Amino acid sequence: MTTLPHVYNGQALPLAKVPELTMSEFRTVVLERIADGRRISSFFGMPHGDGIALLAVLANDRQGVLELCRTQVRDAYPALTPEAPQAHWFEREIAEQWGIVPEGHPWLKPIRFHPCYRKGSDAWGRDKARAIEPCVTDYFRVDGEEIHEVAVGPVHAGIIEPGHFRFQCHGENVLHLEIELGYQHRGIERAIIAGPGQRTAHYVETLAGDTTIGHATAFALAIEALGGTTAPPRAQALRAVALETERLANHTGDLGALANDVGFLPTASFCGRLRGDFLNATALLCGNRFGRHLVRPGGVRFDLTTRIADELLKRIETTFADTENAVNLLWQTPSVMARFEGTGTVSCHDAAAMGLVGPAARASGVSLDVRNDLPWGAYRAHHVPTVSLPAGDVCARAYVRWFEVRNSVRFIAEEIAALPAGAIQQEPARPAPDHLAVALVEGWRGEICHVAITDDRGRLRHYKVTDPSFHNWFGLAMALRGQQISDFPLCNKSFNLSYCGHDL
Repeated sequence: MTTLPHVYNGQALPLAKVPELTMSEFRTVVLERIADGRRISSFFGMPHGDGIALLAVLANDRQGVLELCRTQVRDAYPALTPEAPQAHWFEREIAEQWGIVPEGHPWLKPIRFHPCYRKGSDAWGRDKARAIEPCVTDYFRVDGEEIHEVAVGPVHAGIIEPGHFRFQCHGENVLHLEIELGYQHRGIERAIIAGPGQRTAHYVETLAGDTTIGHATAFALAIEALGGTTAPPRAQALRAVALETERLANHTGDLGALANDVGFLPTASFCGRLRGDFLNATALLCGNRFGRHLVRPGGVRFDLTTRIADELLKRIETTFADTENAVNLLWQTPSVMARFEGTGTVSCHDAAAMGLVGPAARASGVSLDVRNDLPWGAYRAHHVPTVSLPAGDVCARAYVRWFEVRNSVRFIAEEIAALPAGAIQQEPARPAPDHLAVALVEGWRGEICHVAITDDRGRLRHYKVTDPSFHNWFGLAMALRGQQISDFPLCNKSFNLSYCGHDL
């Protein structure tokens, strides 16, 4: 097996040390490693010379390292997807962004409608200068007299982001769900290029607003790695506390939303309020309920005094006690469990093949957690148990969230009790020229991956973000197969994926 360079999470290396393989070698190496248990953390294209470089970041969770390789392509290459389904979404993005066709891809179509997509026999081009035009796409259709099609969105009745869902149904039974995104595309990755600058951190914090701490931490780790620096131990601990508080707020909100989708109002009402209480705990750390302006390259901007630490622990303890009472009502109510159990099942085999991450993967028996497998910062010294359940249904996805809430509360208390003394910020060094850094963070939805590449002046030449939703949207489509269409809201909420985090 070809040797690839190993890097740790949050480590940089010269770009020249990333081996450039022939397309045949690249394909063989990536597929062999996936067959051996590695998985794709990121796979993307970037301009290189007179063509496009394809770069793969493979996570080796057993050894706790990342492996990298790249190849040069012009117009087409043999697709990885037929042998490695987890490459499916990545290859569609590469085709859309760069006009590089993965030949043999089973369902090649846009995921965001970048300007280079053209419907027709020659669908992919590189004319970036032309304006974005309305696009028409092909949908998978099932023929038959009793088959009907249901289209939902992109505008929804609730105050949520836009996304289009198209169901092929036989009666109430869903044969296939197709998900069309891209309505939230804001060009953030492109805006980050040539940074880091004064606005860069603000762009990063808006990649997915409910994951501000997660994305800001990944960005900070990448920039620190490029400069050969690390945040002070106290800052690393405070980042971890903020990240787990973010997890508490969102998992609690999701449990309440799941209760709402089956009409169980006691838990829905309580958890809606309790999510706000956890958000207010984040505001204690930095003055902002979503953690804006807290994490920056070099450390954090706000310290935790003894008084604030005591108040934070008191609030979390009180809120958790109320959350425990509210959530336990779910498990004790037969009508709720009848709707949760066996609904929207994704098998362990399918979850691993698709490359699912986060609670969605762990609820299907795929035991992945960056905090343990590829730890960074405070997580290198402080273990957080990985919660994994085999059922793969809505009930398992709810239970995983609840167990993680309990673990996060325990982690925060222990981390604050052992909070290191010292500075919370140091000036980050200038990023090294022609280097690449990979930073992974276990956000509340799952693995966040940031890849930063500098030019010969140390400015960001390319920046690639893979939000956990990018891995997981197709998992939602699989969960709906064979389900009643009325189960869609419940299945959708059990994944609770980000539109803007996907669209960037």
